[in-house]
Amino acid sequence: MVLLSLIATHSDVDLETVARLSAGASQVSSSLLETGSAVTGSVVLATCNRFEVYCEAKSEADVEAARSAVVAEISRHSGLTKDLVSRSFATNTGESVAQHLFAVGAGLDSAVVGEREIAGQVRRALIEAQEKGTASGGLTRLFQTASRTSKDVGALTALGKRGLSIVSVALELASDLSLDVDWSRKDVVVFGTGAYAGATMALLKERGCTRVSVYSSSGRAESFAASRGGTPLTRDSLPAALAAADVVIGCSGSESQVSADDIRRVRASSNKPLIIIDLALTHDFEPDVREVNGVDLITLESVRLAAPAEQAESLKQASGIVADAAKAFSELQLSRQMDSAIVALRRHTLNVLDSELEKVRAQHGCTGAAEEVEFAMRRMVKQLLHVPTVRARELAASGQQDEYIKGLEALFGITPDHPVERRRAAAAPHGTVTGHPDASPAGTSDDSLDGTDTAASA
Repeated sequence: MVLLSLIATHSDVDLETVARLSAGASQVSSSLLETGSAVTGSVVLATCNRFEVYCEAKSEADVEAARSAVVAEISRHSGLTKDLVSRSFATNTGESVAQHLFAVGAGLDSAVVGEREIAGQVRRALIEAQEKGTASGGLTRLFQTASRTSKDVGALTALGKRGLSIVSVALELASDLSLDVDWSRKDVVVFGTGAYAGATMALLKERGCTRVSVYSSSGRAESFAASRGGTPLTRDSLPAALAAADVVIGCSGSESQVSADDIRRVRASSNKPLIIIDLALTHDFEPDVREVNGVDLITLESVRLAAPAEQAESLKQASGIVADAAKAFSELQLSRQMDSAIVALRRHTLNVLDSELEKVRAQHGCTGAAEEVEFAMRRMVKQLLHVPTVRARELAASGQQDEYIKGLEALFGITPDHPVERRRAAAAPHGTVTGHPDASPAGTSDDSLDGTDTAASA
């Protein structure tokens, strides 16, 4: 199995295009697997400034077909042309897949370097894929390792001690623009009830802000405010709250945007300044609201430009942790690819042994001597398999697993089962045998050997 990822981030693509690509993101993974394409697993990571699709393909030969399938599904859900979608995404394969995701999870690829919110978004992306049944084993291990790597970066470097986030930098900018920096005296309206809205509520509370109202076009404001504090707003009560607000924070990404005319209308009777913070990828406010007298607009681009530069030594340490983790993960993945080859070799050899033992039993019967012969022959086979098993791991770690598999085919006529085929065989009715003619029935102990047990027993 081969991992690949399609990446569109704030670093390479404008946020408007990222937002358009993200349309229908929640359906992409499921529809990919439903179409029966070369994709065998998928996890989507969509945040305020990135849209990334992680996939597992059957083999290296299927990578291009898998990429085409992803592009086609994103085009179908977003309404963008396949050509535009294809040009918007960078593609990673091999160790680069892990390298990028681990850096993302650690906050090294964020607009605010070292921010911690992205780690939670990486975890939630995997959970959502698992709930939908689209997360393959390889992708599950990839995302779980990304979460562990993020924790290591947070614990072992100064990045984790800064506590910076996109929301915190945005609130600092708002404080700089305010005549009164005391948040306990501010009236704040928050649009949205998602992850960023939750992070915003928590940081407002830390700053002593208690006069917070929440609006959601989906109708979830009441339950959200009940668990996090604040006053829920309805469509009828929203205009009055906006008229009295000192700060308005957009985190919803609603399809309908608040325009400059909307702001002028609801603020007609107010003469105090208003700060609008728009953190939604698809924008809760039209850009021209900054043209309204007395209104300052803070956007994701504002946050990116204002984010403090991290110390070079901290970044070097974090990058080293990420690189080591990516290398270790990739070596483990290559090693796992050899499991089917090792199982095939063991199965073939032990089948030969069973055949020979059957001849012994047929000639001598079930006697003590026959049992001793069996014991001796099984020890002999394990000894013979030890070096080929260790060698398989060594070749996999250096990326030469194909040579080993070709050697098995050339020397023994053994073709290792594909992992998907093994799962199908295990699910087949009892007694059904799939794969190579020498294969033993599904469900025997040799079919379930993992790499560690194989090497140890050999």
